[in-house]
Amino acid sequence: MKLEGQVRIPSGCAIAAVISREGRRMSGQAIVDSMRPMHDRSNGLGGGFAGYGIYPDYRDFYALHLFFDQRSTRKDCEVFLKERFEIVKSEIIPTRKIPAITDEPIIWRYFVSPLRSVLASMQLDEKEFVARTVMKINTEMKGAYVFSSGKNMGTFKAVGFPEDVGVFYRLEEYEGYSWTAHGRYPTNTPGWWGGAHPFTLLDYSVVHNGEISSYDANRRFIEMFGYKCTLQTDTEVITYIMDYLVRVQGLTLREAASVIAAPFWSTIAGKEDPEERKKYTYLRTVFPSLLITGPFSIVFGFNGGLMALNDRLKLRSMVVGEKDDRVFVASEEAAIRVMEPEAENIWAPTGGEPVIVQVKEGAYRWARILFTRNLKSSATRAAALSAESVNGNAPTKYIPLTRSAASWSATRPNVSTASAASASAPPGR
Repeated sequence: MKLEGQVRIPSGCAIAAVISREGRRMSGQAIVDSMRPMHDRSNGLGGGFAGYGIYPDYRDFYALHLFFDQRSTRKDCEVFLKERFEIVKSEIIPTRKIPAITDEPIIWRYFVSPLRSVLASMQLDEKEFVARTVMKINTEMKGAYVFSSGKNMGTFKAVGFPEDVGVFYRLEEYEGYSWTAHGRYPTNTPGWWGGAHPFTLLDYSVVHNGEISSYDANRRFIEMFGYKCTLQTDTEVITYIMDYLVRVQGLTLREAASVIAAPFWSTIAGKEDPEERKKYTYLRTVFPSLLITGPFSIVFGFNGGLMALNDRLKLRSMVVGEKDDRVFVASEEAAIRVMEPEAENIWAPTGGEPVIVQVKEGAYRWARILFTRNLKSSATRAAALSAESVNGNAPTKYIPLTRSAASWSATRPNVSTASAASASAPPGR
């Protein structure tokens, strides 16, 4: 029997990501290979990938990836989809048979556009309508599961080691400007196809290493707004929290990061800038149930960029590197070196510090923000911090992060339970 210290116990799960700031498309092979040196972080009960920019010929349509348990379920689901969408293309997702991946469900994809008549009758915008449809299928249609629902992006996941999942889905045949990856090591939840990462809603995707001790509090809050956590893993709730904060409530990514990995009260009290204190106090006061506690490192993907974030105590490893226009994120430096042996500026973000990267011409026109150690001075860093996005489809604007208390309150909705429920009807209801 080996004693403690003689056995390598990885700190749970493996994550990796790569993005081209110039929007250059890269084969999925590199992200698959990056997971090989982190093999021991997984136990074969789940692996997956998300690629952005992989469907340029159908970029204006929602790409719905679904698992079905049997053909009759698929037919019933297609009847439901045809009542709500124009289905532009429908096909089985190409896979290759390999011994490492077994018992696969029926895996299908649909490129769809919401019917304008249905949107008008329900008085909903496209994204809210698609989000509600995803929730409805995943909670009410037995044997069907939507595991990807964004535009010009797709998620590929299965039960197995991630490097095998990449071979199974033939990811070397896809090209995207951004990729994320996950190898799963479940500790208290089952390993099944729907429980593998990434978890997605619309174009948002999350891969996560860690364990959320605040899961139940987070789940109870987010389910008040129509989200349903049915997939038997704590990571699911992070995806819905980010959708709620960014899409529904209109927070920037940096503001959302300050909610889920909020500074300690003592840290807030110690800030010299009074406007900064007011801002962080506001966020902690308004969204206390969305603070995520416990060890975690996540990569949050969206159309046009990604955000990497550690818990505020940095209880899970995460490193970042660069080379030319590409930025790499991984649980271990070895994974970055596989993708780019000459990677530079390898560094580990501090706890609660978001690393936000976006492409020049992403669907979301986020200001180009990349926090790295080679920012020359506090003045340069302040200039980078001030370049924040304000909304997904508006022209790029730059606003300071520090605002007066009056302007801050004026630009933030009242999110008390009653008013939020009435102001923004939740998806899935």
